[in-house]
Amino acid sequence: MRIEMLKFILAATLLVTGATSALAASTEADFKAAYAAAEAANKEAGSLRNQWTTTASTLAAAKKAADSGDFDTAVAAAKEAEALAKASIFQATSEKERWKDLELH
Repeated sequence: MRIEMLKFILAATLLVTGATSALAASTEADFKAAYAAAEAANKEAGSLRNQWTTTASTLAAAKKAADSGDFDTAVAAAKEAEALAKASIFQATSEKERWKDLELH
């Protein structure tokens, strides 16, 4: 059930991200805001000792796109990285107590 919930959260976040990015061209300011939110979520995941490597690579892709001036791609990648980080946070917090369910009684 946990994996299905993570997939649902990630899919819902990506759906919202795609819908909002289709409305207008992204600017450097949009990228900076999205990247800061993604970094903050990734830092929180790190404090929970559950950073995903895919989050780091997606953040790197966002930075690379921004450096080349493609802010639409950069914002989309940053929002995807934020979704990945939030999913890793969800995983860490839900598994904090779920291990007890596996214990034999």
